[in-house]
Amino acid sequence: MSGIVLEHDGYLAEITYAEGDRDMHGLVINASATLHFAGQSIDDLKKAFADTVDEYVAWCRERGKEPEKPYSGQLPLRLSPKLHRALAVKATHAGQSMNTYVARLIEHDLCTAEP
Repeated sequence: MSGIVLEHDGYLAEITYAEGDRDMHGLVINASATLHFAGQSIDDLKKAFADTVDEYVAWCRERGKEPEKPYSGQLPLRLSPKLHRALAVKATHAGQSMNTYVARLIEHDLCTAEP
């Protein structure tokens, strides 16, 4: 099982479960450190996630470290040649570079998406 995402104070965690395991496992995806946690129920998992994040943020504050994962703003993207061509045509018709065109599409989608 995967596809479950939890949120706590702006931190996101992907949850996984393998058949036969007693615990569900979580991995925080936007922290500078690798943060794992586990729980046997959703309530246990949420508490373990919150405790892990809170302890990590406190640890970072004590040391003057940035707790959140830095993002470069660069996103390598692989497309099929057919989709790449269609994107080039659309961007040209819009009078934009492909990078600007894709960034605006993503921004529009993220700003209008339901939470």
